[in-house]
Amino acid sequence: MPNSSSISEFLLLALADTRQLQLLHFWLLLGIYLAALLGNGLISTAVACHHRLHTPMYFFLLNLALLDLGCISTTLPKAMANALWDTRHISFTGCVAQTFLFVFLISAEYCILTIMSYDRYVAICKPLHYGTLMDSRACATMAAAAWGSGVLNALLHTANTFSLPLCQGNAINQFFCEIAQILKLSCSHSYLREVGLIMCSVLVLFGCFVFIVVSYVQIFRAVLRMPSEQGRHKAFSTCLPHLVVVSLFVSAGMVAYLKLPSISSPSLDLVVSFLYSVVPPAVNPLIYSLRNQELKDAVKKMMSWSHFSRLKLHMSQQVTQSVQ
Repeated sequence: MPNSSSISEFLLLALADTRQLQLLHFWLLLGIYLAALLGNGLISTAVACHHRLHTPMYFFLLNLALLDLGCISTTLPKAMANALWDTRHISFTGCVAQTFLFVFLISAEYCILTIMSYDRYVAICKPLHYGTLMDSRACATMAAAAWGSGVLNALLHTANTFSLPLCQGNAINQFFCEIAQILKLSCSHSYLREVGLIMCSVLVLFGCFVFIVVSYVQIFRAVLRMPSEQGRHKAFSTCLPHLVVVSLFVSAGMVAYLKLPSISSPSLDLVVSFLYSVVPPAVNPLIYSLRNQELKDAVKKMMSWSHFSRLKLHMSQQVTQSVQ
């Protein structure tokens, strides 16, 4: 039986059996990937370039957009390449790197979402202390802690997972290297150490979820006590996108890891994995931009400035050609 030291590559789950469906999946994944790149790229550029958006809320949104870009770029390009070239192979080193990056980015994203709930809590429930509690140094520290926590969590899980002896072949029933599927390749009882580590991480994530819920209970209480209808509407407008993103992120993760083993199947696991690894990075920019007028205005200005720059360059080229 092979073990982890003798495995040089893994076989990922094929998205389709026929060549036509493989190409269809490639174009579908490419469209999703380009939409995610465009949406998160526009948000990142708008926040970085417009001084009006240099606030804690948009600073954490910038971090979220960068993490979404990294997360979807970790899984989809390899899946698209496999669908295009009709292959399933991923090297052992590539699988280790993909596992580390995915766990790191997902963990850091959840931490950022937790911090964003605290930011909204301070802004609405403690507005007089907002400038002190959420100054630039505090924001940078919290963001660094989120990224650092993601790195530490990924190091622990990746090192522990790939140190296990893998005796059940090298075929992974997933379109990317997912820890839960890699554990199925391990020898009997050898995976219990990693399961224990996963349970500790789940408890930490559950603590973050409780913090988010408690924060929003306090937020809604404060909003409902506001005398001004316009103030309530503005408060809900800043909180609703974050609440929707958190709900999507948590619900997809719960479906992925808390579903009953009796209803598990390769096709269902594939659909669920798309829900938590591909859908959130692709739709988060849309969710945040729908009800955020400041962000939409910044993107419009950026797009119009880019169009003006291209028009100016074209006109200068025409003038140069006419002179010559």
